[in-house]
Amino acid sequence: MQILGVAAASSALALSAAGSALACNISEFSAEAKCDGSKGVITVTDKDASGTPATITVFLENNGADAKQVGEQDVTGSREGVVVTFNEDWAANAEYRIHVTAGKDKDHPIVDKDIDGNLKTPSEGCAKDSPSPSPSESASTPAEESPTPTPSASESSTAPADTSSNAPSPAAGDSNLAETGANSNTGLIAGVAGALVVIGGGAVYFGMRRRGANSGR
Repeated sequence: MQILGVAAASSALALSAAGSALACNISEFSAEAKCDGSKGVITVTDKDASGTPATITVFLENNGADAKQVGEQDVTGSREGVVVTFNEDWAANAEYRIHVTAGKDKDHPIVDKDIDGNLKTPSEGCAKDSPSPSPSESASTPAEESPTPTPSASESSTAPADTSSNAPSPAAGDSNLAETGANSNTGLIAGVAGALVVIGGGAVYFGMRRRGANSGR
């Protein structure tokens, strides 16, 4: 009987140790401030091997007091670890309190504690200014020249302005004489020539008539 009693006590101690090893503990939770691109996030990892359901609540701290509640999420951990993410665009050197409530009975939770030590963010935020172009890059890109305006059809077809001088224009008779090579005595010469023809014809006529009269005698 004594031997059976010792064996039973040993089994009870072993089961108690195993149960304690599988019990949810605040040390199985950890938090970290990270960057997701240019935005900040806070991640909480639950490595509770017993798979006890837990609720994670994140608070922003200010001078040792809660400034605001960032968010609250439920998680069921595992030995490998389950991660929950809170979208929080945290500032540099900020401080957050992470509270864990674990257990199926909300009135009598197994864990109802903060993660040991508040989470402090890095000294440099996630947002980074875009680099400005170097002088060599800006100088290598020539400025676009504006196209030279081409004259419109109405402008190109417009006749030039009159450039007439103040000199008097030649008379109509002068211009005709210059074109034909004649002068102002042409009419007189033609009249004299016609008169001479008439006189010559008359002389011939009278001469022939006189000659005929003399031959008749």
